[in-house]
Amino acid sequence: MSDTSVYQPLRAGRSLFVPVRGLRYHVTMWGDTSLITPERPALVMGHGYMDVGASFQFLVDALARLEGEVRCVIAPDWRGYGLTRPDGADSYWFADYLGDLDGLLASPELGLQANQPIDLLGHSMGGNIVMSYAGVRDQRIRRLINLEGFGLPATKPSQGPGRLAQWLNELQTPQVLRDYASLDEVAQRLRKTNPRLPADRAAWLARHWSEQGADGRWQILGDPAHKRPSALLYQVEEVLETWRRISAPVLWVDGDETNLVQWWGDRYPRSEFDARLSVVRQVERHTLSPCGHMLHHDQPDALAALLHRFLA
Repeated sequence: MSDTSVYQPLRAGRSLFVPVRGLRYHVTMWGDTSLITPERPALVMGHGYMDVGASFQFLVDALARLEGEVRCVIAPDWRGYGLTRPDGADSYWFADYLGDLDGLLASPELGLQANQPIDLLGHSMGGNIVMSYAGVRDQRIRRLINLEGFGLPATKPSQGPGRLAQWLNELQTPQVLRDYASLDEVAQRLRKTNPRLPADRAAWLARHWSEQGADGRWQILGDPAHKRPSALLYQVEEVLETWRRISAPVLWVDGDETNLVQWWGDRYPRSEFDARLSVVRQVERHTLSPCGHMLHHDQPDALAALLHRFLA
């Protein structure tokens, strides 16, 4: 694949590692903390399942086209993704992502001032993380953006023993991810998952989404242990109590081609999510078109326009 077919970033991010809770946390940062003002705080972006922080590059560039390179943007690789690599993890716990975010924001190495408000964005899994975080650290959040962080279907206590048994069984089962012969194959895999992703963006993402192993093959930068289900049931009422405590204005954005049925069948209809979101005090809702789940890849310019207005 020639370099001319690879996306060329408008605003280059830099890579840094920050000590957080015993981990060497990898962060992509655009700009620096000297850009932060009360009117334009740092924008922290949390990626989704099997993604990486650098995935927001196209959205960062679209924002820069609208407002210039005036905003400090920070995107961590959650633990077990990208270059944030816990040693010997065999499963992951949702609360750890909140702990990591809290530790990251307080880290002297990152350079944010103590208790300095931020703007916080999350996509998919990251959307669920930031919603919970904003409910328990509400004074730290100035504006909150949730990109298709729907949460999960409701569960019943009777499902608990079966879930625990499943978790125990899967701890005994090695988890693997497919590897690829070349970066071209990684890019093709990205476009197979999301046919809306342009070829040049897929080629750029492939270089941040994978790395070459000693055998010459390309490995996805996601711990296969993420494939194991949580041992804990998703507690909707507990989550909603957290959402009710969000004091920041919330921007909700989804894609018109996102289909919840493909993930959960009839266990979690869209009407149920709409009812959940109604508990949040201030919500501005938008739907992008044509657009699927990867909004920041499918419609970065339209999404940037929404962010630009919402964060102003």
